[in-house]
Amino acid sequence: MEPIRIVSDEEARAIFRQGEEAVVELIHSMNQNFLLLAERIQNLEDRLSKNSRNSGKPPSSDDPFDKPAPKSQRKRHGRKSGGQPGHEGHTLKAVAHPDHEVLHRVQVCQHCQAWVDDVPAIHSERRQVFDLPRVRLEVTEHCAETKVCPVCGAETQAEFPPGVTQPVQYGPEVKAQAVYLNQYQLLPLERVSELFADWYGQALAEGTIVSATQEVAHQVQPVQTAIQTHLTEQEAVVHFDETGLGINGVLHWLHVAST
Repeated sequence: MEPIRIVSDEEARAIFRQGEEAVVELIHSMNQNFLLLAERIQNLEDRLSKNSRNSGKPPSSDDPFDKPAPKSQRKRHGRKSGGQPGHEGHTLKAVAHPDHEVLHRVQVCQHCQAWVDDVPAIHSERRQVFDLPRVRLEVTEHCAETKVCPVCGAETQAEFPPGVTQPVQYGPEVKAQAVYLNQYQLLPLERVSELFADWYGQALAEGTIVSATQEVAHQVQPVQTAIQTHLTEQEAVVHFDETGLGINGVLHWLHVAST
């Protein structure tokens, strides 16, 4: 398209003096330019309005701050929340062998204040409380002996168990729980550290959590590689998707492949 030229007042009057045909030709030329401009505007608007929902563009190309509010796919059933009539409940049931038993004795008659501590009970009522035990970190000290051979005089030291490599370190159970909370429950490093401080009185350093995560990632890498190979080479139909994750204020993308 030729560059758009604005007709000045003097040029418009000169064209008018040339007669009817000159004016019609000018209007025809301006109409052509208007149509071309309208087409360009429509193409640009169509391009800007395309996203991953109405075209083949990937979600990573969408504006992260211009996304519709999520809509629930659940259909309203009109029933009240909670257990429905006829539904078999899943309430707590008493166990036959509780971990602890606490006997609450009657020592004084509540009517006449007589001492009845040595009077046999005629019956008792039982109630069970399900709760978590108090937890704390257990410290296991490994001591490797060194002995001098009476035959050759050389020293021999016992070997520490696999994984016990530092004078002071966390065990696999602590690391596994930290990785679970951070990677599966998606708790930030700082909150995982606070959680350990609240639960066990031992706040984990953020670097410890990151190192444990990297250690687990290295351990599961062979399995992950086998899964990726199976999906991409053997499955007839594979579902691919990507999900945006904000990390330190920057949008990253998690790519997923699954059946």
